[in-house]
Amino acid sequence: MLSLGETGFCCHLRPSLFRQRDESMQDILTVTLNPAVDISTSVAKLIPGRKLRCARPEQDPGGGGTNVARAITFMGGHCRAFMALGGLNGRKLSALMQREEIEMVAFAAPDETRISLSVIEEATGEQYRFVLPGPSWGASDENAVLSAISQAVRDDGFVVLSGSLPVGLPVHFYADLCAALKDRAVKVIIDTSGPALEHQVTAPQPAPFILRMDETEAEQLAGHPLPERTDTADFAAGLVADRVADAVIVARGAEGSVLVGGGRHLHAAAAKVTVRSKVGAGDSFVAGLTLALARGGDLGEALQWGTAAASAAVMSDATQLCRRADVERLVPECILSEI
Repeated sequence: MLSLGETGFCCHLRPSLFRQRDESMQDILTVTLNPAVDISTSVAKLIPGRKLRCARPEQDPGGGGTNVARAITFMGGHCRAFMALGGLNGRKLSALMQREEIEMVAFAAPDETRISLSVIEEATGEQYRFVLPGPSWGASDENAVLSAISQAVRDDGFVVLSGSLPVGLPVHFYADLCAALKDRAVKVIIDTSGPALEHQVTAPQPAPFILRMDETEAEQLAGHPLPERTDTADFAAGLVADRVADAVIVARGAEGSVLVGGGRHLHAAAAKVTVRSKVGAGDSFVAGLTLALARGGDLGEALQWGTAAASAAVMSDATQLCRRADVERLVPECILSEI
């Protein structure tokens, strides 16, 4: 038992949560409709107009749901990754996923899968990220992929909708998918941004199980700053009361994350680690959260595991995600408290 002092409460941690046999897990399906081949490299100095010699590049699967699936696998879990793939880049991405032994459910995208480039300037240590556009989708593609995802979903499992929507898909696509799954015993977790997130918050739809956003997005939606975690919790509680989601999570950067749901207002503190790259921290959080829930953890435990996974991810370079040993070591440092 871990005592959290006067401002917290006592919480039974289960360090063995990630060591349970996969047979005990509920099914997890991650969905990535705009995946990418992530290429990362470095250069001595960025100078315009010159031919710059880069270091040998690393190539990894990319995209929100893709990274969630990878992080779940890195932490010893199992999931299925639904991915829209097209062209030569799609085939390369499929091979990269097979290299990491991740089970895929492939859907034919209408055009070439995109590429994302990350370059570190060695002189300053600054990282530059170039994100190329993906394929444009049409109405027929929308209907086909909605049907394909519905068929891939297994009842009594988790569906993670993470990342940007392709050009051409409506902002209400995730809401449409929630509607298609509303009569099935499926828990939907949404981590998106921009117009798709705004629609989830402002338009009536069947509520997902969990909706996650970061601090900047929460302040934009609230229309005012949220300087204290109590302000964030009040904002999240309002969304839950409006039936936007059963639970709402707001990431507060280096401070950790706030969760409101199930009658609880919780905060998990981020572990104090040396930050090397923030890329992949959010996806690692969703992976840790979902894996803990799929293995029987409650919302508090899931928030801790997600926060530990995010903390572990920022310790890694470039596009690397969390490592299992780091996550398990950091869980006790991600102190859980009531707000």
